[in-house]
Amino acid sequence: MADAQQIPAANRIATAHAMIERYNAQDADGYVALMTDGACEATYRGAVLREGREGVRSGLKAMFAEFPGNRAEILASYALGDTVVLHEKVARSPEAEPFEVMSIYSFSDDKVDRVEFIR
Repeated sequence: MADAQQIPAANRIATAHAMIERYNAQDADGYVALMTDGACEATYRGAVLREGREGVRSGLKAMFAEFPGNRAEILASYALGDTVVLHEKVARSPEAEPFEVMSIYSFSDDKVDRVEFIR
């Protein structure tokens, strides 16, 4: 495993931004390609929502089917060590009331290992 200091923060921010681009394109396969095999998505310090790369993929595909107009806009990005935090505005459809979320991306080397959401 590479030292967190060897991978520039800008690279980790670019990876998190690429995940949002793939999320907005409803590309679940491309999104999980940036994750470790054992990655998960969870509430902040809480329950795992989607476990493993396959769990994330199937969960995203179900959400994209339910909300085909779902989009996230990145308002701000921060990186420290092996963690990236994105402040996002999300709308389930163009007509839906948007909501804000903080997404915390934890990395293992150059791949995302866990995403936690604060809403």
